[in-house]
Amino acid sequence: MARRTSTTTAATLVTMAALLLTACGGGGDGSSDDIKGAGKGSSSPSASASASRSSDVKRPVIKLPSSFQLTFDNWTSSDPAEQDVLNDGKEQLRAGYAAIIENDPDSKARAFYDTEAGFLQSQQWIKTYTDKNLTVIGKLPVFDPKVNIAKNKTAASLSYCTDESKASTKNRKTGEVKGNPAGTNPEVFYMISVAKNAQGVWQAVSAHSERGGCS
Repeated sequence: MARRTSTTTAATLVTMAALLLTACGGGGDGSSDDIKGAGKGSSSPSASASASRSSDVKRPVIKLPSSFQLTFDNWTSSDPAEQDVLNDGKEQLRAGYAAIIENDPDSKARAFYDTEAGFLQSQQWIKTYTDKNLTVIGKLPVFDPKVNIAKNKTAASLSYCTDESKASTKNRKTGEVKGNPAGTNPEVFYMISVAKNAQGVWQAVSAHSERGGCS
């Protein structure tokens, strides 16, 4: 659900059903005044998708079906700290869509990548699909990632864009497929506040979105 104000409430999540594919959340602002300087994702081959991840942390295995293709363009950075944020942010988003497809608002994989407050937001978003017997199909590119890490190295923000033009919802019972209404801007901008937990996993604290904010 695309937000029109700085914070999206749970009530807004329920009522703004026309914007079908946007993965937004509500809650407080988890940004930090110490966050300065942007680290834009690059296609540098020196940074692999898991180059700087802590090897002693057992992360959940997240699988998406071929009916829904979530792709991440230029999701790399030459900075290992930024790459850690990108890696966990990617899996957090994948876990959310996997929960929708699996009809599981209580997804343990999603909870792994959320703080307690962040997970309550995630559940509200997931339930806007599962409560209506909806799943997602098609292709959803995720692109233009930017990372800002706070001076204390335990808080950060991750922004990115999605293009919903080739993605749709599908009713599990009737099979009815719907995309966004005609004239809807398919690109959505996201700003995710994240915090590093004791295990070194970057977890989502809050998420805000703006339809058309990518231009």
